[in-house]
Amino acid sequence: MTTATPAAIPHPAPAADMTAEETAERILAASRGWAETMAIHLGDRLGWYRELAVGGPLSATELAERTATSPRYAREWLEHQVACGMLALAADERQSARRFGISSGAAEALTDERSLNYAAPLARMFAASAAQIGALLEAYRTGAGISWAQFGDDARESQAAMNRPWFDQLPEAFEAVPRLNARLCRPGARVADVGCGFGWSSIALARTYPHLQVTGFDIDIPSLEAATRRAHEAGVADRVNFRAADARAIAASGPYDAVFAFECIHDMSDPVDVLAAMRTAVAADGAVVIMEEAVGDELQGPADDLEQLMYAFSLFVCLPDGLSHSPSAATGTVIRPRILRDYAQAAGFADIETLPIQDFGFWRFYELTR
Repeated sequence: MTTATPAAIPHPAPAADMTAEETAERILAASRGWAETMAIHLGDRLGWYRELAVGGPLSATELAERTATSPRYAREWLEHQVACGMLALAADERQSARRFGISSGAAEALTDERSLNYAAPLARMFAASAAQIGALLEAYRTGAGISWAQFGDDARESQAAMNRPWFDQLPEAFEAVPRLNARLCRPGARVADVGCGFGWSSIALARTYPHLQVTGFDIDIPSLEAATRRAHEAGVADRVNFRAADARAIAASGPYDAVFAFECIHDMSDPVDVLAAMRTAVAADGAVVIMEEAVGDELQGPADDLEQLMYAFSLFVCLPDGLSHSPSAATGTVIRPRILRDYAQAAGFADIETLPIQDFGFWRFYELTR
């Protein structure tokens, strides 16, 4: 497997050692990065990258005509993308008829929704949070939150798109855990997918395990509606169903051979209650498996690229969403192993065990033991 984790870059000096000039340079670099991120969002949502990947190289006029957008804005965006190194100028073109091209690698990362390198949704997520900057400022002052519903379609669709290529790989990953794979292969096996979102994890499991019955649970109705459509399109709607349900409903819906929660426990206002429900819902010989961010055991500064990105998600999306319900555990994206262990033990589990699944994007898998 490849992994679309952030590219390794030299870590900046600790804040205590930075001069004023170094700090100013860092702010300038961060500002350029923000502008590039927002430009990626424009190119993604306006269909410019996809049109270049299919029919490029193109002039600004051609790109605008094919995407029903403004030629002048298209030209400025194309020139910015060349300046940033994302796109390239076609050779020997007059300025008035310049054409712009995209490499196969950039096209994959920006347009191929099934590739493990698909990264365009990252920009869409941060654009969704930027649209709520006024509400975020108020939340930071008062301790209130911003719900997933408030972040809107850009956030939920971005989350689903970022996770989909990796969720397609879940069955392959589970082959590395024979006891888990054996449970999923049982005739008539039932599994629960807690916090299923758009349902890509549920669909991937059903496609690979032909006798598996999957029930996905979530509280976000638009996500569940999208999941139901995706299951029909994938031809697995006879074995995959989705329910709007809280922890109490999950607990009452078992027993299951396995209960999963993929990259969602950190978002929940009451993770202990949900984990306790999962413990009740699983059969005596079943498995409870959690996929969460592969962050370090403790905070270190400067942190690695992965942890910096996780804190970015936490600042602008996950912590505000978690705090939109009260009371809230206010976990945030950076859920370290000791935090998950504390939640699991409070929910009645004995401990957590890291499963031998390596190089799986941003994530680590835990089995909760009884």
